Amino acid sequence: MAHRGKKYIEARKKVDPVKRYSCEDALGLVLETKYSKFDESVDVALRLGVDPRHADQMVRGTVILPHGTGKETRVLVFAKGEKEKEAQEAKADYVGAEDMAERIQGGWLDFDKVIATPDMMGLVGKLGKILGPRGMMPNPKLGTVTFDVGKTVGEMKSGRIEFKVDKTGIVHASVGKTSFGKDKLMDNLKALLEVVVKLKPSSSKGAYIKSVALSSTMGPGIKVDPLEASSIFK
Repeated sequence: MAHRGKKYIEARKKVDPVKRYSCEDALGLVLETKYSKFDESVDVALRLGVDPRHADQMVRGTVILPHGTGKETRVLVFAKGEKEKEAQEAKADYVGAEDMAERIQGGWLDFDKVIATPDMMGLVGKLGKILGPRGMMPNPKLGTVTFDVGKTVGEMKSGRIEFKVDKTGIVHASVGKTSFGKDKLMDNLKALLEVVVKLKPSSSKGAYIKSVALSSTMGPGIKVDPLEASSIFK
């Protein structure tokens, strides 16, 4: 069992381990139980009623958080010609083609997201063993293989996040920083929940959102009423 510090133990005393809080009350507790000096992320874990082993029950998507993530996202774009210029004008951090591929093969990974135009995927595909395990491989389903590079770069810079249910049926995501305050965090949480609910597979039966937990990076987990979470954005 992991050793817990005194500050964590004191913070945990403020949380009823049995109670299922409303989203608003849970976020309030997240902020109240924060005890570290740095600006912690506020994370959400959603346990879904799906079996990710079946392709028709895979839940994966993107959402633009209204107030962003609180993190700087470094974007790399693989493009040439006019699309290269478009990416630069959209303030992508890095833009290129063969030169960028060579840097990555040499061990360079100072970026967070990768976008590629469709004509670049022959080149980018060769980087799959490097980018894939890190969740950075461009994917048409996530809109990161696109000719609309300017718009996509802008969305990523302004707070677009990607999420994917893991093999245990849980979606993990961050909805901002503790410095955002409760109202902005609530807006971001609602945006995430709305997209996740819309992506419910038709083959998923019974309760879709089975459990919800919120926490800051270092703080204790706070359980949320899944029924309220399923409809709070309406």
